[in-house]
Amino acid sequence: MVLGVLPELGEFALWIALPIAIWGGVLAFLGGGRGRGDMVLSAERSVHAVFILLAVASAGIVAAFLGDRFEYWYVANYSSRNLETHFKVSGLWAGQRGSLLFWALSLGFFSSVAVWFNRRRNRALMPWVSGVLLVVLAFWIAMSLFVSPPFETVAFTPRDGQGLSPRLQSYWMTVQPPTLYLGLAAFAVPFAFAVAALLTGRLDPRWLQAARNWALIGWCLLTLGIVFGMRWAYEESGWDGYWFWTPMENGSLLPWILATAFLHSVMVQEARGMLKLWNMALVILTFVTAVFATFVTRFGLGDPVNSLALGFMAATAMICLLLILWRLPLLKSDRRFESFLSRELAFLLNNLVLLGAAIAVLGGALFPLLTESNGSVAPPFFSQVNIPIGLALLAIMGMGSVVAWRRSSARSLTKDLWLPVAVGAGTGGLLYVLLGVRHIYALLTFALGGFVLAAMGVEFWKGTRARTQGEGHHRGRWGGWIVHVGVVVMFMGFAGAASVTEVRETLDPGESVSIDSPLGHTYTLTYDGLSTAQGLGMWQWIALMRVERNGVFQGVVATEQRMYELPPQPRTEVGIRSTVVEDLYVVLASLDEQVGMGTEPEHQQATFQVMVNPLVPWIWYGGLLIVVGSLIALWSGGPAFGQGSAAGVERGIS
Repeated sequence: MVLGVLPELGEFALWIALPIAIWGGVLAFLGGGRGRGDMVLSAERSVHAVFILLAVASAGIVAAFLGDRFEYWYVANYSSRNLETHFKVSGLWAGQRGSLLFWALSLGFFSSVAVWFNRRRNRALMPWVSGVLLVVLAFWIAMSLFVSPPFETVAFTPRDGQGLSPRLQSYWMTVQPPTLYLGLAAFAVPFAFAVAALLTGRLDPRWLQAARNWALIGWCLLTLGIVFGMRWAYEESGWDGYWFWTPMENGSLLPWILATAFLHSVMVQEARGMLKLWNMALVILTFVTAVFATFVTRFGLGDPVNSLALGFMAATAMICLLLILWRLPLLKSDRRFESFLSRELAFLLNNLVLLGAAIAVLGGALFPLLTESNGSVAPPFFSQVNIPIGLALLAIMGMGSVVAWRRSSARSLTKDLWLPVAVGAGTGGLLYVLLGVRHIYALLTFALGGFVLAAMGVEFWKGTRARTQGEGHHRGRWGGWIVHVGVVVMFMGFAGAASVTEVRETLDPGESVSIDSPLGHTYTLTYDGLSTAQGLGMWQWIALMRVERNGVFQGVVATEQRMYELPPQPRTEVGIRSTVVEDLYVVLASLDEQVGMGTEPEHQQATFQVMVNPLVPWIWYGGLLIVVGSLIALWSGGPAFGQGSAAGVERGIS
């Protein structure tokens, strides 16, 4: 009974949420300006009320999917009766209409949490924080109601829906989009603190600490969402890729890059009182690009709806620019750079390189719109531009680990650098001589990776010695080290793409195909035959292959082709057998004859594409390390990529 009325209740809740968000925003700004505590309290209660109403609206969408309510356009176009239950639940974020509502729900949740945890602190900022969050919520709710309504009904109720795209019928569909949208929505909270600080003129470290912690939450979730998306593409693409420089991928990468820059440069402001204007701009740009990413991923670059999003982003940027100009005297740095050989300059250089990467990604994404062309910028453009940028970031990461705050003497820097330089050169030399690696970017990646790891080892040793002498050692420092190790591991995983081996062979049952690994061993795969199975709403043709490595049996890998009933589309499921250092990647490329639903090929001849992808597992290991490190930094309450707390840094340099 409750399930049956939830969709109608959800639609009603969504309509009620909009006026409450608008009214709460008005009360927040009036209460903050007039010093009216009762208005501020009502505004904060409005934040909680809007979140509850959005939760009811979201539950209504889920109930409509579970109840096969095909009178709703959204359900009819993204579900069917034979769709599995967990995919019906994930229908909330399967399409643009549900995704906008889920984004609003995520923002409502984070807004409610932010208001609750700051109910006794940051009281001078919280009226304005609540007001900004409610304004953003009102925009998102209005988009969901008037532009892309999830509760829109159809004139005629179909007997069944059109089903969910086969590409979305994956485990990753249930975890990647919500993680990604949670990360994007979380960036609204540091943005709200930044605007509140500008409105009140309270640009002391308190707003920065709150913004940093919330930016770290968003960064951690967005990192996880991006890694999930890479794994999804790797498993579901069927052609051995994990990143294709699509608008969706580029959209999520932009706020990640800018948030990464902020989490580094915030250290300089906390420790040295510098880069205040830069950090303020980064927080605002991170939020603006998060909005851009949301609309690009769900509406596409050319959708007319993006004009509304563009208007919102332009208005936001213009208002923030005026606020920054108003408060410009308060955003001046307390100190100046004292030396080119300093950690603060390394952080600034790191930020400039990251900004260059963001401009390259944004320019490539917008190029088709700016030139009014129907094509898109090809992946080689992004690779040619961003691979050197990534290598530069690795080099700066290593240098930033060994240079000191304020200034480093040439003697001390030489002393700290000789070992990392030797390790980096030795790593590249060993790969060149022993494994025959000749790809210049791959060699540079491993050489710089060895340099960075050794440099962090030097820093760790110095920090351990300082701790034994009674100096503080902030837990956030451990989080920063783990994050940087994860980045290096991921970069090495990316470099493995330069050594992929591949064969394509047509086989009859009992025949074999061999492929050499770049690491020196040989895989032999024997085709055992093809079987037919019926899944929920699909037919499967499954090929089994026995795997041997240097003559030793390793197990069986299965790859298949599927034909879905709704919508009637084919789909390839790859077979992957992973080790610590490589993946054996097998694709059932084609069958030798046309087969229909429920039929089995008479001859069972099939064509297989087999690849050995070195170091791909390191991408997933590195992503896990990054998330673990950021969680440790968040738990510690200290800097995300820290070299100690601000107070500790000041003690060390004074």
